[in-house]
Amino acid sequence: MSKKYKNPVPTVDIIIQIDGDPERIVLIERKNEPRGWALPGGFVDYGETLESAAIREAREETGLEVELLRQFHSYSDPARDPRGHTVTTVFLGRASGTPEADDDAGNAIIRSVDDLPSPMAFDHAQIIDDYVKGRY
Repeated sequence: MSKKYKNPVPTVDIIIQIDGDPERIVLIERKNEPRGWALPGGFVDYGETLESAAIREAREETGLEVELLRQFHSYSDPARDPRGHTVTTVFLGRASGTPEADDDAGNAIIRSVDDLPSPMAFDHAQIIDDYVKGRY
């Protein structure tokens, strides 16, 4: 009898700094549940690296070409996503230009890390707070 394993699903999120300013980041407003404002990101496709997924998701949701700077942190709380257990790897990246919402983003904005819209989806307010506390 074979044992079935249930594993968390890998995702990525990206803190995109605009024009080299670590206090101005890109947020998207989600079209789908769970609703709210979020960092650009999404599910990692089979056969895709985390880095490639982060760049792809940023492009799909914001239209921006992002240069990844480094991995920031991973978040794995089983309750972080109401759709199921996900583990996200958060990247820091930078881009220039004005984001344009596409894919599953209904809106895309540049916002100060000290002036977040509400409600924030998932654990993204905590992720941004950790980013600010670590001072980028």
